[in-house]
Amino acid sequence: MSSPEHFLDLIQRSKRGKFKIYIGMSAGVGKSYRMLQEAHSLLSNGIDVKIGYIETHNRKETVALLDGLPLIPRRKLFYKGKELEELDFQAVINLRPEVVIVDELAHTNIEGSKNQKRWQDVLDILDAGINVISAVNIQHIESLNEAVKSITGIEVQERIPDSVLKRADEVVNIDLTAEELIDRLKAGKIYDQSKIQTALNNFFKSEQILQLRELALKEVASQVQRKVETEVSVIKNLRKEKILACISSNEMTAKKVIRKAARLANYYNSSWYLLYVQIPKESADKIALDKQRFLINNFKLATELGAEIIKIQSNSVTEAIIAQCEERKITTVCIGKPHLNLWKFLTGTNTLRSLLNKLAKENIDLVILS
Repeated sequence: MSSPEHFLDLIQRSKRGKFKIYIGMSAGVGKSYRMLQEAHSLLSNGIDVKIGYIETHNRKETVALLDGLPLIPRRKLFYKGKELEELDFQAVINLRPEVVIVDELAHTNIEGSKNQKRWQDVLDILDAGINVISAVNIQHIESLNEAVKSITGIEVQERIPDSVLKRADEVVNIDLTAEELIDRLKAGKIYDQSKIQTALNNFFKSEQILQLRELALKEVASQVQRKVETEVSVIKNLRKEKILACISSNEMTAKKVIRKAARLANYYNSSWYLLYVQIPKESADKIALDKQRFLINNFKLATELGAEIIKIQSNSVTEAIIAQCEERKITTVCIGKPHLNLWKFLTGTNTLRSLLNKLAKENIDLVILS
């Protein structure tokens, strides 16, 4: 039987705006162009659609599509001696269009804005009952940060939590082949002539584009699968996955575990937990300050990616993992590639075998993340 809380959740969701996101493998694939095309189509069908923020990058075809579309004037601000423009979040709320176009979802707002990030503006607009169409490149998705860095050699600073994608009612991939994208670049349809050769030598290499394209295709496919599993009742009998990711105070290993566990949870559309076991030598009065900062930052990252944080004190990491598996009915345990600290506690107490036996007995998968 459906609970009153479940029915209340359905009512609240029905009041929220619908959310559509266009995803691309890189700049220049045509996300903004497609959004403006859709705006024209909606307008011709009598829908009150307005442009909240669009980034044309002065591309002729994109600029031409702005003709005839109602624009919400941008908010102008002075920051460090320069006049800058931002999405006028309050104007969108006041005007209440049926649909608003908001580009550059991962953008960081100017200091002093209501929200730090544009994706937070969008969530507020959705909560106000306004439908939003937005766009983002695959490299701006938080849990893909490590994968993108390994492909491009660049750590993208502006990122959106995966939970924002989960909020979307529709995710659409704007796909081009590597050859088509490079041809667009050479034709001056992405950047002006002075930047083309630099782009070809750096980001716009065929092998990098192919790998980013694969990431984009996989991401959209996983979003579609999540939607199917959520909405199609035939799949209700499948085992409900619950993932437990275990970290130590090692910052870099922990970040990788968090992001990969989040990807796994997203793939299975499952809840997940982040476990940190505070052993006696890492108690509050003994742990180094830098490790404390690492832990706080990693807890924040995991929370943004949808995890529930579990922090417990114990002499045995292994026993703590087993206890959490029993209490929360965990189906998959994730640990990082064995490093000295974690492996020492798993093997040093001679209870690794008991952990493996317990996981095997309870049909719990153990995933060691590289």
